[in-house]
Amino acid sequence: MSLEVGQVAPDFTLKDHFGQDVTLSDFRGKKNVVLVFFPMAFTGICTDELCEIRDNSSEFVSDDVQVLGISCDATPSQKAFADQEALDYPLLSDFWPHGEVAKAYAAFFAERGFAMRGTFVIDKEGILRWSVVNGPGDARNSDDYKAALAQLA
Repeated sequence: MSLEVGQVAPDFTLKDHFGQDVTLSDFRGKKNVVLVFFPMAFTGICTDELCEIRDNSSEFVSDDVQVLGISCDATPSQKAFADQEALDYPLLSDFWPHGEVAKAYAAFFAERGFAMRGTFVIDKEGILRWSVVNGPGDARNSDDYKAALAQLA
């Protein structure tokens, strides 16, 4: 499935690292959303990327923007990872049905069973405004999605 800029972003409900449901469409009319798919908690590149968002939160998170990290890790792994790294934004578990949300965003690496490094900027109306999907070993350039967010302001 191909997801194109200008389309309505696929809706979903996933558990966050506290076990609470988070539904993408609940942000409509309230906040822009940045979905940050990552392969696995506790791995080098993933930790670096998610900690960069934490360390530079003023550039990513605001009253108008919500960051949601998503991987196929189970909720308890997400919780332990968020606690260890002091991540202050929700980490969502796409564990079961395994990778269904990553698949909907064409960001699932079926051969290995985990999400690729996909970033999706969704506006307040639920429309996909920018995206990039990198391979599991290819780190993202956060300046790219900072620029995409700036265009929504």
